Amino acid sequence: MDDKAITLQVRLTQTVPIALDVQLQCGKGEMLALTGPSGSGKTTVLRCIAGLHRAANGMVKCNDQVWQDRQGKTFIGAQQRRVGLVFQQYALFPHLNVLQNVAIALSHVKGQDKKTKAMHWLSLTNMSGMHDKRPAQLSGGQRQRVALARALAREPDVLLLDEPFSAVDQLTREKLYRELALIRSNLNIPMILVTHDMLEVQQLADSLCLIHHGKTLQSGSINDVMRKPETARIARLLGHKNIYTANLNANKQLHVLGTRIDIHQQTALGTGPVSVLIEPSAIIMHRNDRPSNGERENPLSTQVNEMVAMGEDWLLKLDVLGTNEQISFRVSRHVAARNNIETNGKLKVSILSEGIHLMPAAQATSPLP
Repeated sequence: MDDKAITLQVRLTQTVPIALDVQLQCGKGEMLALTGPSGSGKTTVLRCIAGLHRAANGMVKCNDQVWQDRQGKTFIGAQQRRVGLVFQQYALFPHLNVLQNVAIALSHVKGQDKKTKAMHWLSLTNMSGMHDKRPAQLSGGQRQRVALARALAREPDVLLLDEPFSAVDQLTREKLYRELALIRSNLNIPMILVTHDMLEVQQLADSLCLIHHGKTLQSGSINDVMRKPETARIARLLGHKNIYTANLNANKQLHVLGTRIDIHQQTALGTGPVSVLIEPSAIIMHRNDRPSNGERENPLSTQVNEMVAMGEDWLLKLDVLGTNEQISFRVSRHVAARNNIETNGKLKVSILSEGIHLMPAAQATSPLP
């Protein structure tokens, strides 16, 4: 991203009440997912951007306006910042109807135009015809649509979403994902989504900032961060399962899972211990009915240790024969049935080299045999 595209810049440091050492940036039309374990400081960062909390040190800049400067001389309060904020629990006024809840954010609009604008945002969030109802008469999904309409009614410079889907059921969540994706295609402002749901991150966001214990660990595009975590610790925090300690020899061959693998990744790592991430998409199951050339690459003999139903898929946990290691990936139910996959059954798989990512060693291991 070039500097002209960056419209929101944030750098925050403090030690109390929660330690922060966070840096992020977001451009026009971009949705950045701010993610990390519970208690990592995500909501505090959002509150700092909104002006609801003043970090001890740091900088918040939106477009050409400084909302907080590094010297501590400038701090613009929440009312003066054009920020749309959607809370986890909606935060609607129970004594006001839907139209009034949205109109309250339109203090910058006068007269009859206020109702017209409010109705416009309700229409955009699929709440037309519900304008005279009170929040108690609405479902969770409908209340969240009203909260989004109210946030957008401010015509904000930044849209902040604080775990907006966590209070609704899965079916409603999927509908809201689709609606938000449609709405954001017409928004030319930076958007920050706070969530700990990695599926949500991959479905909605363009970029990702991972924080833990109040500190930025890695940020970048979704593809770069998810596929190329900088450390094994980051990989685990992102939800990856197939992480191993291995050895890299002088010929750039990797010894892992009881076999040697020629890697495709260009790496500056020296010989010896390394951490390895194997993407689930790089694991290919050998099929008796339709063998492929991919099965010749880095084959492994395994035994099915566990099968867990995950919607239309089975999540398989395989013991790699001859080792103490396991590997996990998903297959669809019909593929599992066609290939007679069952617990304790034998299964051959292959690991594609292009789906292997190397990281610095998390811990020491024995030298290559």
